[in-house]
Amino acid sequence: MKRLAVIRKIIQRLTLSLCYAGMFLLVPMMLLTAGDVLSRTVFGLHIPGTVELSSYMLAVFILLGVAYTHQVKGHVRVSFFVSRIPEKAGLIVDIGTTLLSLFIIAILAWQGWVLGTEEKTVSDMLRIPQLPFRLLVSVAAFFLCLELLMDLTVYAGRFFGIHPETSGIRD
Repeated sequence: MKRLAVIRKIIQRLTLSLCYAGMFLLVPMMLLTAGDVLSRTVFGLHIPGTVELSSYMLAVFILLGVAYTHQVKGHVRVSFFVSRIPEKAGLIVDIGTTLLSLFIIAILAWQGWVLGTEEKTVSDMLRIPQLPFRLLVSVAAFFLCLELLMDLTVYAGRFFGIHPETSGIRD
């Protein structure tokens, strides 16, 4: 159980670091968009490539934050049904949905890598290669898979009466 807590802590730190890297792009995106709006309003000119750069920065921000959002239980969860059934049945539902999520996100990670490594195109205006952004889908999905695996160990431990250390797991 001690090793699992250490592994969980390492994964949580890596996920938080990825989230911070994504948040780092919010200020440049905001400044670029505000600068484009101001130059368009005041001078009647726009900054070329603003929409393209903003969309790439937004994609990076979202992808790098998805695993952290799961870690802090920030995704939408409808617990109307689960809150009305016995605890063991709720754990079975949690295990089932986590396994299904893990399956889907693992396919996303795998196919994100496959399609990302084949990517040769560049953006229309600024000619930015799309390869790193396509591979980022795979990286984000991989870290979400790690977070889901950590949740799965907690739910399985609770189901079987083994109460693993739940530090950092927020229900």
